[in-house]
Amino acid sequence: MSNKFIFDTVHEYNIFNNHDTLHPLVTVIDFSKAHKRTGSKMTFGLFYIFLKDVHCGDLKYGCNTYDYEEGTLVFVSPGQVIDVENKVDLYQPIGHGLAFHPDLIKGTPLNNLMEDYHFFKYNTNEALHLSKEERNIIMDCFKKIQFELNHTIDKHSKKLIASNIELFLNYCERFYDRQFITRESANKGILENFEEELNGYFASDKPATLGLPSVSNMAESLNLSANYFGDLIKKETGKTAQEYIQLKTIDIAKSKIFETQKNINEIAYELGFKYPQHFSRLFKNKEGITPMEFRNLNSN
Repeated sequence: MSNKFIFDTVHEYNIFNNHDTLHPLVTVIDFSKAHKRTGSKMTFGLFYIFLKDVHCGDLKYGCNTYDYEEGTLVFVSPGQVIDVENKVDLYQPIGHGLAFHPDLIKGTPLNNLMEDYHFFKYNTNEALHLSKEERNIIMDCFKKIQFELNHTIDKHSKKLIASNIELFLNYCERFYDRQFITRESANKGILENFEEELNGYFASDKPATLGLPSVSNMAESLNLSANYFGDLIKKETGKTAQEYIQLKTIDIAKSKIFETQKNINEIAYELGFKYPQHFSRLFKNKEGITPMEFRNLNSN
């Protein structure tokens, strides 16, 4: 059974990794300085990003396990738990990491941007894989932050550290865009499976019992996190996953309106709408006419 640790402060995490605390709210970790250890389960009250240079254990996040290779970045947000499994013998951790407390960015522009960095809510099997050049850029960002940590804390420290973290995260966002593009064939497979899942959902009794398909349910059926799934669909189609589901719903609704004698309310309930007026509102929003007007228009 693995050890369990809770890291609510930067200082606690520094102690765990044999580092001095140069700033109470942020640290850059060189794991080669840490003592040898066995696998452990870690709960974080911090934002935590780590770059694994070599394979050193199977990291488990939720129900997903990811076997790391060189140049992989993983993002953890406060409240998340990670688990290094299958490491019962002592091993020397290698790699680098950045950890910062949410209080570090309070009152800075970065605080308002954090929700836009969806990768903090990706599963570990959706980690960011870096090229050699990208890894060098990431390491340069770490060095800039470390430079500020080595500098005596003054009135400029918080702004400069937060700005460098923002720069780092913006690069990560760019690299994820590249990853979506370079894995285009795999993404096409996910899109096809998504379409199949939607068709199967509407062909079953699920709409009547569970309601309209949700982004989170579709993502779960495809073994993806909702955030990664949503970002992938947006990159591939230019539409959000929710918009894609709505368009599919309208497409199926058209067939039902055109091909059956059921009234509009019955069709709405069959599609999973709790209230028929919500169906009519969505249909008119997307098509410019009501479901009844569509039926009348196509009955001639």
